Amino acid sequence: MLTVIKLIVSAGLIYLVNEIVITRSRPLLGSMIAALPLVSLITFTWIWFSLKDNPEKQVEKLAAHSTGVFWFVLPSLPMFLIFPWLLRKGLSFWANLGLCCFITMALFFLTTVVLKRFGMQL
Repeated sequence: MLTVIKLIVSAGLIYLVNEIVITRSRPLLGSMIAALPLVSLITFTWIWFSLKDNPEKQVEKLAAHSTGVFWFVLPSLPMFLIFPWLLRKGLSFWANLGLCCFITMALFFLTTVVLKRFGMQL
């Protein structure tokens, strides 16, 4: 039953952002909602519920997830500047999306390499 609730809440938030942007023509509001770390907040909640009988593991999983998200948000930020720039330059949506995913994955890899040099393991 918890899995169904997780799916409904998660899908509902994505649907809400989509409806606000497209149906209500409120791209700024939709962007503000999408910019919230909703996926992380939902994941925090699911981790908390899933491990409530094991507080030590719960704390470790929540802390590890939060730290990892912080370090991977940084290399994902350029995508939000590259994507609109490439669209305006005429690159097709799918090619743009693929290129941005590739660039972001390369930056994720670079981030893990740099952090490893400083003794951090994600």
